[in-house]
Amino acid sequence: MVTINPEKVCFIVIKAREFDEKTDPSDENPGSNPGDDMSVEILEDLPDDPTFVELTGAIDALNEDEGLELIALAWIGRGDFEPEQWDEALAAAREVPEKRIAAYLTQMPLLGDYLEEGLAKFDISCTEFEINRL
Repeated sequence: MVTINPEKVCFIVIKAREFDEKTDPSDENPGSNPGDDMSVEILEDLPDDPTFVELTGAIDALNEDEGLELIALAWIGRGDFEPEQWDEALAAAREVPEKRIAAYLTQMPLLGDYLEEGLAKFDISCTEFEINRL
């Protein structure tokens, strides 16, 4: 049974989707005023990307059990496991070293979609929660 707070998962869903929207930098050394270029850099995947920092920070703030559940939810959402295989998914997630959970998850394309789909398979919807989207 899923015990991680769904609100935490939904926040990570939002951050993962923001991160997935990033594009390759258009100029390696822009040196311009954000007002002049309409703040386009916020959509670019730069090394010091604050969206990535927020996403990894939210994942790193989870305790070990929550991190493992997050991986299991993503796998269920991706179709690797069924909800009835929750215990098996958790056991498989234990193979990912605790210090690598954020790195593992942030390298997963469509992480936000998989997490939301994983929650949905347990009849949990992110629309139930008022998530701070700032």
